[in-house]
Amino acid sequence: KIMKFIIAALIPAMASAYAPNPVIGIAAKGMSLLKPIFKIEAELQAAALGAISKVDKETVIAEINDAKTKNKALIYTYGLSPFSSEAINILEGTECEFEQIELGPEWFLLGGKESVTRVALSEQLESGATSLPKIFIGGECIGGCSELSALSESGELESLLK
Repeated sequence: KIMKFIIAALIPAMASAYAPNPVIGIAAKGMSLLKPIFKIEAELQAAALGAISKVDKETVIAEINDAKTKNKALIYTYGLSPFSSEAINILEGTECEFEQIELGPEWFLLGGKESVTRVALSEQLESGATSLPKIFIGGECIGGCSELSALSESGELESLLK
C-alpha cells in the first residue's frame, strides 16, 4: 500500500513537468545562423528609436540589473515568439516562480526603450545574440530557448532553480 501511495503521489508531479518541444529546439539552434544580421538590425533600431525617444542606455542597464537581482528566475520575451512561449512553458513546468518581462509582440514592433533593452540584453552574453527570450537564473544570463531546453533535458535546470 505504501508503494501505491508513493506512485500515486509521483505521477501528478511527473505529468506536470513540461518536456521541451524538439522542433522548437532545432529551430532555435538554426536561428543562430542569422545572428550577425539580427545584431546589425538591432543596433540600428536601438540607435534610431532610442534617440527619438531619448532613452538613456545606462538607465535601461540599471533596470535590467535590478530585475536580475530581485528574481531567482527572470525571462525577457516577445509576446508572439514561439521561442519565448516554449521557454515560458519550460519554466512553468518547473513550478519555480519567475518574472516575465515582455518587450513587445515581436522585434519589429518595439519602441525606443524596448529596442535599447534588446541591445543591452545582448551584451549579457559573450555571443552577443539579440534574439529573445533571454533567461536569467540567479542573476546570470543562461541564454535563450535552446540553452534553457538543454538545461531542462539534462536535469540541470531543476538544481539551478533551487
